[in-house]
Parts: sequence; structure tokens; C-alpha cells
Amino acid sequence: MANDCLFCKIIAGEVPSTKAYEDDTTYGFMDISPKAKVHVLLVPKQHYTKVSELAEADPAELAHIVKVAQSIADKEFNGSYRLVFNTGEDAGQSVFHVHAHVLTGEMMEE
Repeated sequence: MANDCLFCKIIAGEVPSTKAYEDDTTYGFMDISPKAKVHVLLVPKQHYTKVSELAEADPAELAHIVKVAQSIADKEFNGSYRLVFNTGEDAGQSVFHVHAHVLTGEMMEE
């Protein structure tokens, strides 16, 4: 756990969240500023700063996150979803603990 990381604090239960998914390696919670009808953030419980770091250190966890995203979309919509990883401040990453935005629940424009 990174001491100053908001998502590490959410995973640890120190900061409240609306849980959408949890297993041994991954935690999912509803985004507080949703960009779609269903907007879940999926985060590995192990702290990694960006998606490329996760892919190098634990490719199985990255694949697992994609699998969980699909299961959320299967449950919440017709299996369609958008999966977004923002990497770097200039790309819109505001919390530097890798996280996938799962957007689903409605038809989305390009």
C-alpha cells in the first residue's frame, strides 16, 4: 500500500466506496463522477502506477481485469462496454494507482 494513495486507502477500507466487485487481487467500485450509466473503476489491490507497469509485472492481473470488465458488462448491459486506462497526468490520470474505467449500461457515442 502506498501511504498517500487514495485507491490504496479505498481498498483498505479507510476511505468509503460503493463496492461493485472484489476478489483476492482486484477491487472494483463505482466512480463518484460517472461518465456512463454504469461506470466502475477496477484496480489491482497491489499498487502499480500505470498500466504498462502492471502489464510488465503481472500480465495475468491485467488479463483478469479485462475478464472482470466483461463480466460487469454482461451483467449490466448486453456485453458491450468501453475500457479505458488513462496513463499520465496529460492523459487525464488523476490517481496514480493503475485503474480501468469500465463504462457500460447504455449505448455510447464514438
